[in-house]
Amino acid sequence: MELATDPKYISGIYNYCDRWCERCPFTSRCLNYVSTDDRSVSAEARDVSNQDFRDKLGETFETTIEMLKDMANECGVDLDNLDHEELDRERALQKAQAESHILAEVSKKYASDVNKWFEIEDQILLQRGEQLIREFELQLPDGNPEEEAMSIKDCVEVIRWYQYQLHVKLMRALMHSDIEEILDDEYPSDADGSAKVALIGMDRSIAAWSRLLEHFPSKTDDILNHLLTLDRMRKKTELEYPNARGFVRPGFDTESSPVAQ
Repeated sequence: MELATDPKYISGIYNYCDRWCERCPFTSRCLNYVSTDDRSVSAEARDVSNQDFRDKLGETFETTIEMLKDMANECGVDLDNLDHEELDRERALQKAQAESHILAEVSKKYASDVNKWFEIEDQILLQRGEQLIREFELQLPDGNPEEEAMSIKDCVEVIRWYQYQLHVKLMRALMHSDIEEILDDEYPSDADGSAKVALIGMDRSIAAWSRLLEHFPSKTDDILNHLLTLDRMRKKTELEYPNARGFVRPGFDTESSPVAQ
């Protein structure tokens, strides 16, 4: 709680991010990152079978529950007297309705199609990588094999990172849409915020596929199919959430981007 009041941390920045901490320039100002950063922790300490790991995890859960209870009390909500069965039924209904939405279906199919594509085209990626290594070793005058290799690697990382996240973010938006209809308009729309993160992921995925197409023109038909799916998904999301692009994400849309740490 003391850290949460430190002005250097951007309140709520972690609510509308893509969880790609390695590429985020705001990690030093993100309380979630600082609280969970375990780069200095040994592999043994992160092992679920390790007692220290379980103790630490238990402490984290206890602290979270205490904070939730305090927040609920401030709002006049008694968590101990909630009808959990009714809440579970409502949640299950919301999830079922969200899963039947066209955006949920398309994003889920996209993730599956991308997975199949990489399984099939794994060899062509490996062969191109080996070819670029040979070109680099021969130091041929034309081309820049190192730059091309880095470009391909970046494309694959971007596509893979957002592959499943698009569905997750769209599901969150869809499940929150009905809830927000009864909330006061003065609160920012979580559905719009989640949809914006998904849209940014689509933008970056489209850019990555487009660059990958330049490297592998022989795969034009397959890659164009993925681009077409993403474009349709993006247009449908913008139609469903017309205010999403204008949603102001804490930090990302309110602060100048610092130099990545």
